[in-house]
Amino acid sequence: MAIAKTARHSSPRPAARAARPVPAPDALKLLKEDHARVDALFEQYAKSRSPAKKQAIVASICRELSVHAQVEEEIFYPAVKAALKDRELVPEAIVEHATLKEFIAKVQDRLPDGEMFDAQIQVMGEYVRHHVKEEQTEMFPKVRKTSLDLKELGARLAARKDELTAEPQALAPAPTAVADLPA
Repeated sequence: MAIAKTARHSSPRPAARAARPVPAPDALKLLKEDHARVDALFEQYAKSRSPAKKQAIVASICRELSVHAQVEEEIFYPAVKAALKDRELVPEAIVEHATLKEFIAKVQDRLPDGEMFDAQIQVMGEYVRHHVKEEQTEMFPKVRKTSLDLKELGARLAARKDELTAEPQALAPAPTAVADLPA
């Protein structure tokens, strides 16, 4: 007696869907996500004991902060300055970025070689948290009340972040002194 083989038919697979671009979050949400990502990196560094792991985390911190600062300076801050007719919040944030870039220059491409290096990363993290707190509690609420198109601004920020991430050589060098900052 022959047993008939039954063909197993799987249900037809849906045709591959064309990838739809993910809409960029509004500018403030995107910047807050950056802030949270960097904060998590500082937390990882504090918990790590491996010099190799610490070095990789510091490289990520420096890259994330450099890209973030540049997109804020090129796109976000000019828009905020114009919308708020601001003469205080944006200039202060730009000066804070200059100091942050000095921190980055001191730790970037260095081996985590002990307690003094760890202290530099700790202080850098505290400095970043201070800057973030000011942006999120002082600047962002004022920006939210403006007529700025935060979706469009978020799309521009996301696009520029993608460019800078793909081409790190496009990152601006840090100013050598506060006097080198834009007026």
